[in-house]
Amino acid sequence: MKQNEDFQEELGNNHVATSAQTPMRDDAFAISDDEKIESIKKDVEHILNTLGLDLTDDSLKGTPNRVAKMFVKEIFCGLNPAKKPSSSTFENKYKYGEMLVEKNIVVYSTCEHHLLPIVGRAHVAYISKGTVVGLSKMNRVVDFYAKRPQVQERLTMQIVQELQNVLGTMDVACVIDAKHLCVNSRGIRDIESSTVTSEFGGKFKEDKVKREFLDYIKLDTQF
Repeated sequence: MKQNEDFQEELGNNHVATSAQTPMRDDAFAISDDEKIESIKKDVEHILNTLGLDLTDDSLKGTPNRVAKMFVKEIFCGLNPAKKPSSSTFENKYKYGEMLVEKNIVVYSTCEHHLLPIVGRAHVAYISKGTVVGLSKMNRVVDFYAKRPQVQERLTMQIVQELQNVLGTMDVACVIDAKHLCVNSRGIRDIESSTVTSEFGGKFKEDKVKREFLDYIKLDTQF
């Protein structure tokens, strides 16, 4: 038992992903969001009471409900497939055949090992094979998969896989550069380091195309 606990602790402390898919139970949506909020509210009350906090204090009495609503309605709402962005695309009538890059997409996610924030930027690109998506769709896809307990490697892969599916092409790439507060604020407490992950599909595996994408990311346009 102790050996298994040590192994699980090692996985978490080293931020290791064990699956390319978010691990979900089959009955994940057997109860409503309101029922989840009520259940989580009681759990948060129990945690705060266990820590010795006085929940009759005006500053704390609403905290369990606020946290429960935040979990279900905000930071973990991407667990609900009903929140997934629509998969609408448009015909590439202007025959734009070059790379399209959406850079510096803000990423707000949560480390699934310690439930602490992951904050950074995503850079996403694709080469059209006949269809295109609205620019905001790329931001929405990033946000949807970020709004759940995550591992950065998985998040990067899920963004690419979703856009490959929507666009009908393997020619999609994503790079994420993010800070993990589970590294910055606890454990080693290194406030300077960040984590970079990448996923390259189709033509982006070719050195020339990959280099072009990475060069675009480096552009520092002043607006």
